[in-house]
Amino acid sequence: MTDQAPPGSGPGMAGPGPDGAGFTYQGAEPELIVVARAEPGLRAGAGGVRSASGADISALEMFLSDQQLSLEPLFGSEERIRAAMPQEPSEGTGALPDLSLFYRVRGGDTRAVELTARLSALPEIETAYLKPGAVPATSAARGPEEQGRKEGAPATPDFTGRQGHLGAAPEGVNAVWAWQRQGGDGEGVTIVDVEGAWQLGHEDLAERLAGIVVGSPIQDLAWRNHGTAVLGVIGGDRNDRGVVGVAPGAVTAAASIQGIGSAAAIHAAAERLSRGDILLIELHRPGPRFDYEHRDDQRGYIALEWWPDDFAAIRWATAKGVVVVEAAGNGAESLDDALYERRPDRFPQWWRNPFNPSNQSSGAILVGAGAPPPGTHGRDHGPDRSRLAFSNYGTRLDAQGWGREVTTTGGFWDRPGDLQGGTEEIAWYTDSFSGTSSASPVVVGALASLQGMLKAAGADPMNPEQAREVLRTTGSPQQDAPGRPASQRIGNRPDIRAAVTHLVPSSVGSGQAERYWDELIPYPRELPPRLRLFVAGAWRNLNRPAPEVRQAVHSAFAGGRPDVRVWYSDDEVVGLVITG
Repeated sequence: MTDQAPPGSGPGMAGPGPDGAGFTYQGAEPELIVVARAEPGLRAGAGGVRSASGADISALEMFLSDQQLSLEPLFGSEERIRAAMPQEPSEGTGALPDLSLFYRVRGGDTRAVELTARLSALPEIETAYLKPGAVPATSAARGPEEQGRKEGAPATPDFTGRQGHLGAAPEGVNAVWAWQRQGGDGEGVTIVDVEGAWQLGHEDLAERLAGIVVGSPIQDLAWRNHGTAVLGVIGGDRNDRGVVGVAPGAVTAAASIQGIGSAAAIHAAAERLSRGDILLIELHRPGPRFDYEHRDDQRGYIALEWWPDDFAAIRWATAKGVVVVEAAGNGAESLDDALYERRPDRFPQWWRNPFNPSNQSSGAILVGAGAPPPGTHGRDHGPDRSRLAFSNYGTRLDAQGWGREVTTTGGFWDRPGDLQGGTEEIAWYTDSFSGTSSASPVVVGALASLQGMLKAAGADPMNPEQAREVLRTTGSPQQDAPGRPASQRIGNRPDIRAAVTHLVPSSVGSGQAERYWDELIPYPRELPPRLRLFVAGAWRNLNRPAPEVRQAVHSAFAGGRPDVRVWYSDDEVVGLVITG
C-alpha cells in the first residue's frame, strides 16, 4: 500500500464523491494493524509483550523497544474476547476469526510504510498492513446556497412533506404504512451508528437518542453534520417540526472511530447490542483501484469489510445475531471485478475476497445508492431506483436506498443547512444528504421497522441472514438507466409492507364492528386519514375512506343497531358491507 500523509492533511481527505466539493474531513487516521501468529500466544498490555506459550519473543521485544512502539490488542484482552464470544453463533456464520491475533501499533506514524515490512519479517508476526483513514460515504455536488434563519424567524417548520422516502412503494419504503402497525416505528430495537461525530443536541433528536457508547467524537463540522444527518434519517423525532425518521420509535446511539479505529469501534458497538439489534457502518476508504490513494472524487473507495480486521469485527457481530448494515461505498466500482480477487501483499494468507459470494461472507448487508423519483426537490437524477453513477455495485450488494435528495437533520457538508441554516447548529436541516451514506440509514430504518413488528407480535427478530434474504426477495426492483443497467446490481429498494407479507403471510378474517372511531385529523400527522373499526377484539384501519363510506358508517351507528360487516387482514380493513 502507498504511504499515507498525516491525519486530515492528505490529498483526498476532502470531497463528497465524484462531484468533488473539495472540503476536508479532519481526523481520519491511517491505522497500522498487526496480525500475530497463533503459536506464540502473544499477549500485549501496559507492561509490554509476553508469550502465553513460553515462546522466545525477544526479537519482537527488542524491535518494539528500539523503535519506541507498542502493541495494543485491537479487540481487547484474550480473556475479554473469549468471555464475549457468542455462545450460539447466528445461523450460517461458520467459523469465527480469532480476534485475539489482531493488534494496533502505537507510535511511528511517519514511518508506517517502513514498519509494515519490518514488523512482517518478525517470527512472531504473520503480517502487518496499513489501512487508509476511513471517511463518511457521502457523495453530492454542492447544493443551493444556505437559506439561513432570519432574526426573529418562527420555529422550525414541518419538512416531512419533503421526505419522499417515507411514502408508499415504489417511491418510498412504506414507512408511513408501518407506523400504523404495532412496533412498526421500530420500538424495541436499538441501532448504533459507527462513524466519527454527531450533533447530539439537535432539536429533532431529543426523544430516543442514547448518546455515544464508545469513542470520542472527531471535532470537525463536516463529520458532525454527516453523523447528524444519518441519525435524522433513522430516528428523527415525531413532532410538529422538522423531519421524522423511518423508525422514530427505535433507540439510536453512536460509536466513534477516533483513537480506536474502525474495527475496534464496530466490535465495541456490537458488544452493546442484542440479537436483532442493528449496527450501521457509515464509512468507506480508498481501495486497490488507485493503490489506496485518497482522492477528492472518491473513485475507487470501497466498503470496510475488504480489510481483514474490519471483516473479523463484522463477522463477530453477525455471529452474535446483530444485523450489520454497511455502506457499499461511492467509488463507482464493480465489486465483481477481478481486481478484488488479488490478495494485497500485506494481507494474511487466510484472507479471501469478501465481495465474492463464493467466499465466506461477513454477514453484513451491503447497500448501494439509487436515484430518487425524478422531480424530487425539482431535480432529476435518472430513472427511479436506477444506480447512481458514483455507487459501487456488484453481486455482493443486497439493497439500495435513496442516494440523493434525502431531507434530514444536520448541515450541508461543512456549512449550515441548505434547507434551514442560521447560527443555531441544533436547528440545521439539509435537503441534500446523499451517497451510500444516505442510502444505508434508509435501509436501516426499514429493517428496524420490521424487527419492531416481529417483536411486538411475539416472534423472534430476524437474524442477519434472514434480514439479507428478505431484502433480496422483496422490495421495489432496481431499474435501468442510460449506461447503468440494472445488471449493475445495487438491489431492490426496501418495501416494508411487502416484507411483512413475506415474513408473516396474512390471512383474511371477518367480523361485525362493535364501535368506530373516525379520525378526522390524523395523529401522528404523517399518517393518512383513517376510519377505525373495532372488530374481533382489535382496531382495524380503513385508510383514506371515501366520504360516502364514512357517512354510511356514521349513519349505521347513529341508528343504534349497526350492522357493519368487516373483512380484515392483520389490522387493515380489506372489505366492508353495511346493511339495514
